[in-house]
Amino acid sequence: MESGNANHEVETTSGITIKGILSLLMENIDADSGKRVVSLGMGDPSASTCFRTTRVAEDAVVDALQSQKFNGYSPTVGLPQTRRAIAEYLSRDLPYKLSSDDVFVTSGCTQAIDVALAMLARPGANILLPRPGFPIYELSAAFRYIEVRHYDLLPNKGWEVDLDAVQALADHNTVAMVIINPGNPCGNVYTDQHLKEIAETAEKLNVLVIADEVYGHLAFGDTPFVPMGRYGTIVPVLTLGSLSKRWIVPGWRLGWFVTSDPCGMFRNPKVVERIKKYFDLLGGPSTFIQAAVPQIIERTDEAFFEKNNNTLRQTADICCSRISEIPCLTCSDKPKGSMAMMVKLNLSLLKDITDDIDFCFKLAKEESVIILPGLAVGLKDWVRITFAADPSSLEEGLGRIKSFCQRYTKQV
Repeated sequence: MESGNANHEVETTSGITIKGILSLLMENIDADSGKRVVSLGMGDPSASTCFRTTRVAEDAVVDALQSQKFNGYSPTVGLPQTRRAIAEYLSRDLPYKLSSDDVFVTSGCTQAIDVALAMLARPGANILLPRPGFPIYELSAAFRYIEVRHYDLLPNKGWEVDLDAVQALADHNTVAMVIINPGNPCGNVYTDQHLKEIAETAEKLNVLVIADEVYGHLAFGDTPFVPMGRYGTIVPVLTLGSLSKRWIVPGWRLGWFVTSDPCGMFRNPKVVERIKKYFDLLGGPSTFIQAAVPQIIERTDEAFFEKNNNTLRQTADICCSRISEIPCLTCSDKPKGSMAMMVKLNLSLLKDITDDIDFCFKLAKEESVIILPGLAVGLKDWVRITFAADPSSLEEGLGRIKSFCQRYTKQV
């Protein structure tokens, strides 16, 4: 695809990665402009001074490293104490108890995604993915020769799943549907009732649910976070998550792949053995990082989480307030969770802007502000803005976006 005068090619469908597009945008920055770069494109909260991990987590890693007990290989499925700590942590919000055998430790949530799709791949298989969504799913599915079918999220209904579309898309070759809650890229948080409806729909279609909960508990609106695993008695759930976002440590690469399945479909010995053998192929997180997990989970004070959620609420409010001042941008639903939001472009109000990609490349070049074109997450002529940033950077970045839009506004 060619983006107007920017002349940048951006792949479509399974070829897109967020990091790839952000790299192209960074290359388009005018280094001689004298403006500092404001990046509102990458979901890495650790890059902001107002988001720092807790001292408890740092001390736990130092203790594990200095003990010199964790310099060797870990079991490929993860250290027993790490698996047990994650099982206990996730069980707090479930009506049943997970065991350590239900937990497999991964190198971040991205590896957990790849494990899930690898386990489900078979000739002719298809998978239902949300649009907008997280493009790693498409990329992983392409490598596994799994057909991707997209169902829409509904912006006017808080980005809920279009369950009628799910039912129309599914067939006997559908192996799973994916939900992301709290939502990336939309900033939504699903209600308990909607999750139950998703579970009932999946059960009716005889497909399992992959629940991407990497932003689990990052809910700061009026809808509390509820894990999909709560409905594991209705439909088998694969829960994917990590320490990355809630503890502000994405670079530690500590994630999990969990069978939230009290009815026992995933306890079939052949299924368990297949999962274990696949993990024998993988390199998991560093052993000393795994060893720190029990202490991190047990000792982190609730005040740390409350502070981060309050900051996210504040920065989301700044985003919505500043966007409301820009006529060509519309926030259809105020974020209630995660760290990003989708904003609609009204191109009819702008001159010399052809689409969302053109908008983002010209913005990067002229204003040194990075935001993600909506096409990267499946929604053309929208943009994704990450609000996990310092308030001052948000104000500056959104101010530059406003100036950019004013320059390109059609004169009546």
